Amino acid sequence: MKYLLSTLVIITLFSNIFAQDETILLYPDGVPGLKGVQIPEDSKTTDGVTRVKDITQPTMYLYQPKEKTSDATVIICPGGGYSILAIDHEGYDIAKWFNDRGMIAFVLKYRLPQENLFDNKEIRPLQDAQQAIRIVRKHAAKYGISPDKIGIMGFSAGGHLASTASTHFKIQVGEITDSTVSVRPDFSFDLSRYYV
Repeated sequence: MKYLLSTLVIITLFSNIFAQDETILLYPDGVPGLKGVQIPEDSKTTDGVTRVKDITQPTMYLYQPKEKTSDATVIICPGGGYSILAIDHEGYDIAKWFNDRGMIAFVLKYRLPQENLFDNKEIRPLQDAQQAIRIVRKHAAKYGISPDKIGIMGFSAGGHLASTASTHFKIQVGEITDSTVSVRPDFSFDLSRYYV
């Protein structure tokens, strides 16, 4: 009985970890602004909250619904005061909530403004949000979504990032730009004062 219970717990943990359908590197050809510092990504779970920091390889995680009923999608920015990302309850869990309602969702693991890791640290979170929108819009047909129904949302600092991406889209920040693809979200939610 103990063995069966342990096995079920392990299966549940791994199914939660690997629930995403695809991992998308934002910068497969090299992360812009990265200093030569080699720091491993730090991910710790305490009190049921997974906190991620020292992100040097920003990524998006695609979550597909079992039954898609909408051609809209949302990019989710977890919060954490720009010092960590609370990636489970303000990221993965929210993506699953959208999936339960028939929507594709992306969780953005964006860089934090860490001076020890990046040049021009203050632009890196917005650069990642713009790159995420750019990638989703460029590959809308692949994901079966409408390129003019791409939203962004976030919690706490992620809410600040989502609202910044929603109001500062006329200038694409950083070293990578593409004038043929708009980084303007089509809708946004700023849940900077609300927590799940």
